Amino acid sequence: MSDLPTVFLVAGTRPEAIKLAPVAAEMRAAGRLRPVIVATGQHPTMVHQALSAFGERPDVQLELDRRDGGQPDLLAELVRSLDVHLAADRPAAVLVQGDTTTTLAGAMAAFWRQVPVVHLEAGLRSGDLAAPFPEEGNRRMVAQLSRLHLAPTSGAAANLLDEGVPADNVLITGNTVVDAALAVARQRAALAEPALTETVEAAEAGRIRLVTVTAHRRESWGEPLDRVLSAVRRLLAAYPDVHVVLPTHPNPAVRAQVEAALAGVERIVLTGPLPYQALTRLLAASFLILTDSGGIQEEAPSFRVPVLVLREVTERMESVNAGCARLVGTDEELIMSSAAQILDDPRVREAMVAVGNPYGDGLAARRTEQAIAAMLGLDTMPAAMPAGGAAAPVAQPAPAALVAA
Repeated sequence: MSDLPTVFLVAGTRPEAIKLAPVAAEMRAAGRLRPVIVATGQHPTMVHQALSAFGERPDVQLELDRRDGGQPDLLAELVRSLDVHLAADRPAAVLVQGDTTTTLAGAMAAFWRQVPVVHLEAGLRSGDLAAPFPEEGNRRMVAQLSRLHLAPTSGAAANLLDEGVPADNVLITGNTVVDAALAVARQRAALAEPALTETVEAAEAGRIRLVTVTAHRRESWGEPLDRVLSAVRRLLAAYPDVHVVLPTHPNPAVRAQVEAALAGVERIVLTGPLPYQALTRLLAASFLILTDSGGIQEEAPSFRVPVLVLREVTERMESVNAGCARLVGTDEELIMSSAAQILDDPRVREAMVAVGNPYGDGLAARRTEQAIAAMLGLDTMPAAMPAGGAAAPVAQPAPAALVAA
């Protein structure tokens, strides 16, 4: 057993795993904190897949006894299971990321055990408790329980200060998803499905224009998703050189809705959820991305790909303000007209991809490790990410050795 202070890194979903993996690696490299990756079991398969992209795996895997699948049931099981390990291991700190049910449970369980809570990607706010739901409520509650708030951007930090969080407890680190994306961009991931491989390779060779579409959030399901899918059909009909890849949600009802709406439509590839390496290669090969994913909004600018955000509001306004993304919601006509501008006018697209990534410079994990070490009395607090210090854009992932052995 190491004598180093232990830090629990709590991950229950794929985005959490992706954003925590660079921090675990940085902690090991620095050699003064012992990272323990705790997989909560919220989305176990996707967490393991995401971690494997970075050569990581869980150190602790919780076993949940879920009964009805609802949020109260999940939260109760997560807190109970996390508390068992907190009581046994007594970590020096618990690092939670983002705004999931796992994030809230990790913060609550640590707070009740009087273990300092560090919130990675703190300060995001939409201003609307109903959108995104329940994430907006989760992130606000976690802020009340956290000792150290690691904000990805100056806007997120300003939100925390406006809510009365002491400035000494807030650090702008950048977003570790940029660290992750830049690392994975150094590989050329194999794509398991022949149709996906053929489409992505054609896009990389410049023979087609690839549009990637993801619509996974609960508020997108039902009629909003139907409007998005109708816009996708119209785009394919209007632009013969456009091909679409749409990774579907694992929920069977959502998958069935997508398949029914796109039955018989040519030049479209439907896949299941993709491993992170494959998703990153897909994003890098895209000409345009339509998404309601927060993570993809953060990753796409590093690959010089414009984004149409399929949400009515977003807590990630930095890319919208910088011109990297446009907020279009699920309005079919607005999606069509916005996509047409980008597809028809190279100057519009170039203006959207020229600014780099406002979400980070690739050093967020390093700042995170130093900030936690400083909180524990092992170092001084690092300097904040410089304003405008965006990482150099990555146009395409170059063939290279895999990040994960």
